[in-house]
Order: sequence, then C-alpha cells, then structure tokens
Amino acid sequence: MITGDILGERTRLSPDAVALIHVPTRLQFTYAELNRRALQCARVWTDLCSLVPGDRVCILSENRVEYVDAFWAAGKSGIILVPLGTRSTAHELQQILADCGPRCLMYSARYEKLAQELQQLVAFEHLISLDAEDSVPKALSYAKAIEQVRPDRLPTKIQPEDIFCLLYTSGTTGRPKGVMIPHRQIAWNAYNTVVSWQLRQSDRVQVYTPMYHAGGLTVFMTPLFAIGGSIVLHDGFDAAEVLRALRDYECTLLFGVPTIFKMLLDSPEFAALDCRHLRWCASGGAPLPLQLLHAYQERGLTFRQGYGLTEVGVNCFAMSNEDSLRKAGSVGKAMMFTEAKLVDLEGNQAATNEVGELEVGELCLRGPHVCRGYWNNPVATAQVLDAKGWFHTGDLARCDEDGFFYIAGRSKDMIISGGVNIYPAEIEKELLDHPAIAEVSVMGTADEKWGEVPVAFVALKSGASTTDLELIEFLRPRINKIKLPRQIIFIEALPRNAYGKVLKLELQDRLNKDRLKQDRLKDDRLQNLESGVASKSNAVTPERKKLSY
Repeated sequence: MITGDILGERTRLSPDAVALIHVPTRLQFTYAELNRRALQCARVWTDLCSLVPGDRVCILSENRVEYVDAFWAAGKSGIILVPLGTRSTAHELQQILADCGPRCLMYSARYEKLAQELQQLVAFEHLISLDAEDSVPKALSYAKAIEQVRPDRLPTKIQPEDIFCLLYTSGTTGRPKGVMIPHRQIAWNAYNTVVSWQLRQSDRVQVYTPMYHAGGLTVFMTPLFAIGGSIVLHDGFDAAEVLRALRDYECTLLFGVPTIFKMLLDSPEFAALDCRHLRWCASGGAPLPLQLLHAYQERGLTFRQGYGLTEVGVNCFAMSNEDSLRKAGSVGKAMMFTEAKLVDLEGNQAATNEVGELEVGELCLRGPHVCRGYWNNPVATAQVLDAKGWFHTGDLARCDEDGFFYIAGRSKDMIISGGVNIYPAEIEKELLDHPAIAEVSVMGTADEKWGEVPVAFVALKSGASTTDLELIEFLRPRINKIKLPRQIIFIEALPRNAYGKVLKLELQDRLNKDRLKQDRLKDDRLQNLESGVASKSNAVTPERKKLSY
C-alpha cells in the first residue's frame, strides 16, 4: 500500500534520529516527536473539529514546526491540506477558498489580519490559531488543543489515489487551479528523489523556500524524511541567516532558485564560507544562467540543475556530479520510474536531427509521480493529461544523443520571476477591471536580479485617462507585489492578427526599442555628469548645480 505517511514509516524504523532542526528557536525534534505531533494535529481536526476524510483544511503561515505537523497530519488522516500563499491578497485567496470549500483555517499571528479578512469573506466553521496571543473571536488555540487529544493512530484506511493536498497554481485563464496531489504522488516523488539523487541518511538540508509552495514541501522534506536525514527549517529566506545555518549545522546539500543563489553569492558572508561539508548545490524553478553556475564552480562547488512541476512532482530529472560538469546547462536524465518524451505541434514524437539529438519539442512526462489533475476543473485536466497518462508540461526542451534534457523555453506565456510562476492572464484580468482600460497585454522582460519581471501594455478607452502610478496603486491590494508590472507602456491599441490574437512579437519589439531609448538617456545623463566633474573650472553655474543635485 503506497500512502503519503512517510513520517510514520520512518518513525517505525528510526524513532530517535533527528528529523528537524528549527532555526529560529534552535529546537530539535526526533522522528518520534514529530510523529506524535502530527497524530495530535490530526486528532484536533477529527476529534475537536469533527472533520472527516476528504474535508479541506487551509493553512496560512510562515514556515514553522506546526506547518510540518499539519502536512504530515494530512498524510495520516485523509483530510486534505490546502496551503495558502502568504504573499497573496484576500481578493486572490477568495478565489481559492471558493473553489476548494474548506471547513477549517489554521493561521499564525503574523497573518492574523489576513485571516480575519478571509473569515469575513468565507466564514470558516473552525479557526485554529497557531500562536498563544490572538484577537480573532472563537479561534481555537493550537497549543491548548493538542493537549486535549491523545496521539492515537486514526482508523482511516487511506488509498493511494486519495488526495493528500491541493496546491494551487495560477492558470493561463487567470483562474487559480488546485493541483490534486494524491498520496501516491507524494510517496513516489520521495522515493524517486532518494534513489536518483542518491540522498543519504547523513544528509542535512535547509528548507527556507515557502512551504505553501511545492518546492518547500517536497523538493527535500519528503525525500529526506524517507531516507531518514535531517531538515533545517527556516521561517523564511534571509541570505545571512541561511549562510550561518549552512555553516553551523554543516548542511550537506543546498537547494534554491537562481535568484536565491545570486543573492547568496552577493552576500558578504559567502566569501568566507567553509563549504567542505557541502556535497552539491541544486537549482530549480527557473532556467539557471551559466555565468551563475560557473561562479559557484569556481568556488569548487558541484552545481546541478533540476526541473519539475507541481503537477508532476518537483523532482523529475537527475544527474551525477560528473555529469553536472560535462553537461552544463542540462537538467539531466529522467529519474527512475519516469518516462519523458518530446512531441511536435501535432503531438508526434519529435524528429532526430543529423547529430542524433531530438529536435526541440514540448516536454511530456509520465509516471507514478504525476498528479490526478485539477480540482473541480475537468476541462483544464483534459488539456494537460492525455488518455495514455502523459502530462503535457507546455515547456519546450531538447534531448541530446546521451539522453540528457535541456529546457529550451516555454510554450505558455508564463513569466518566472525569482522562481515564482506568474501568468500574464491573472494580471490582465485585474487591470481590465479598471474603468479607464480598454485592453491590456502583459509579458515578461529580462531582469538581472529576478530573471524576468512583468511589463504591461495598456490601451485606454476613448476619452479616458490614467497614469502608470495610478494603475500600480489600483493593482497593489488585488495581487501579490511580485506580480506588479515593473513598467506600464501606454499604446493606442494592441496589435492583433486577423484572428484577433495579440501579436506579442510586435510588443516585444516595442519593448526592446523602449529599453534602448532609456539606456541612451541614461548614457547621455552620465556623460553630462562626468563632463561636469571633469571640468577644471571652479565656477558653480546654475546648470552644474542642477547636475550636482
């Protein structure tokens, strides 16, 4: 029986091994202790809140031990956990809550105000506060609640296809889609990662990416618990803290998105870091710039690039340390029990070119780590999961003659900013609610720090007026700040073809010309400033006063 109760199974084998170290408090927990806490959390749901298998529980919190409790409680009870993004607004989360119909909300004091807003919108049957001090009426204290229940095993018989959690990802239509993650997927992703990445019981790995994201939950936490290693849990990302903990706890593996690796590299603490205990680094979430990879390799570090999706498990490919050097830029070979293929626009197998490589095609994956589809959305499910079980990722890739895959781009309009997926449609949808806007198109543009950032092209209604600052302020309470356009470009009308489709190549050309113009203006200002500084005259003219200011 393949279920997601990995914690329970590991506790049976290694009850006294250290499972988790909580960085903010420096507390350590054995597998037996975490297992007891997870059972108590599950009993709070079933005994005190009268929840039954299939009911949904939302959690709104920073990374913390209670988040780990709730995750594994879902693995034991058959109750479905729904993590909520802490950067999202109440307006955004309302769409998710309307879709999944939760009965209970767990929340931390840090997000108490947002929890109150959601309670006004949804009226949860049960509220559970993860912190002692709380001003929300009728909220149950988690600390007091777990003292009222015994850590007894639950009688629920969980099947592999039962849903473990719903992880919401924004769709190309702007409507959030709940990815149905079954117990089978949680287990197989963990097993595959352990075997294919060759994890060890002695491995100690940090988790600082948010646990409302698949990366925080399943890149390393579930695989490390399967093999019996240790997780070092941060409540969020802080470069200096992460590097100190990496040193103090002698962590053996390091995972992050390219933006995080850039921030770590730029941190003053990085230069003095002793990395002898670090076996390798792994990057995922977005394409890894080769110059960043080389910068880590110059420090003598092995750097692997990974690939995965919430829908198919965050770990789908693997490579050895030797392959990471000779196949730089590759995400590796498909992991064990994973099938990968490339298809052309007609869905046929991609052709092989003259050097034995497969032509670029859409990447499709199949295996026991693929999700069940999207909650309450059979149409969206049918668009990505075909009758033979292949998941169509929408990402373009190529495969060399040795079977190593390289991500070539995205067929979808998705923007990846700092490892976070942003779909233009969700920004467009909100902007179109503004009374002055007739039409809008959002696309990504390159950014040195974040990889990509959104830019909006806006056409106004006849006689209407607004400014870019007004539009940003209009968006601010409606979407999370990482989705806010970094630039708004006003145009008379969006360029479209005969079928009404927006010609994004023309918009990209306009964006490139606009950026070139801005760069020239900066260069002109710099030259004027330098000529003023270089002048031998000591006279201070009005023009020079202006430049100095």
